[in-house]
Amino acid sequence: MKCKCCVHAYEVAKCGMVKTITASEADHFGKLAGDWWDPKGSSAMLHRLNPARLGYIRGAIDAHLHLERNVRRPLSGRRALDVGCGAGLLTEPLARLGADVVGVDAAAENVAVAAEHASRQGLAIAYHHGDIGDAAFAELLGQFDLVTSMEVIEHVADPAAFIAALAARMADDGLLILSTPNRTGLSKLLLVEAAERLGSVPRGTHDWSRFITPNELTALLEDAGLRVLDVTGLAPDITTRMFRTGGSTALDYLVTAARG
Repeated sequence: MKCKCCVHAYEVAKCGMVKTITASEADHFGKLAGDWWDPKGSSAMLHRLNPARLGYIRGAIDAHLHLERNVRRPLSGRRALDVGCGAGLLTEPLARLGADVVGVDAAAENVAVAAEHASRQGLAIAYHHGDIGDAAFAELLGQFDLVTSMEVIEHVADPAAFIAALAARMADDGLLILSTPNRTGLSKLLLVEAAERLGSVPRGTHDWSRFITPNELTALLEDAGLRVLDVTGLAPDITTRMFRTGGSTALDYLVTAARG
């Protein structure tokens, strides 16, 4: 039985009136657009996260499609949607895995930087500025075999409506992969207090009260008609200063879901 907020999200989505974008969040990330591809700049944390996220996504794709690891372009002939794509740090690797990729972001500045960077790399990626919760906009994008949204749900105005909108973009045999910080004492200490004060991430990036626990995210996904296939921790590796998957979900985590 769906909770009242999720039922409301579905009803509003059908009318095309869902707004998941928080204007202040879009403005915050839009101001960082020009620095996004600098591995030592304001998005340095994302650069350290990206290899682990890509490894996880590749593993989920291989498992879902029953592919061998040595297949070079596992998404060849398939469509992928990256929601909250920023300047394309994940979107471009998805294209290199063979996908016909669409990137969507709430900040027009990010979309402009992403499109320019992809063009310089010789990658044909369709970038759009818009709200995935806007049914008219979203339906024009079509259906996708893979939908990703990394470190985004903690920034949206309505998490239930956001998940419903992502689910609506999935093909019948589609896969949804998310990552987000957990709402724990450790994440508050490291991702908000320490990281922002020490300059690892820009001030004002995180609002700890909006972080979502794995149980809460699982409930949202199930209310959207999806089945959670995996929940995996995402944590820093002190020896490399990068991130690794596996182990505790106390700081950050990845989730894979498919239709029930």
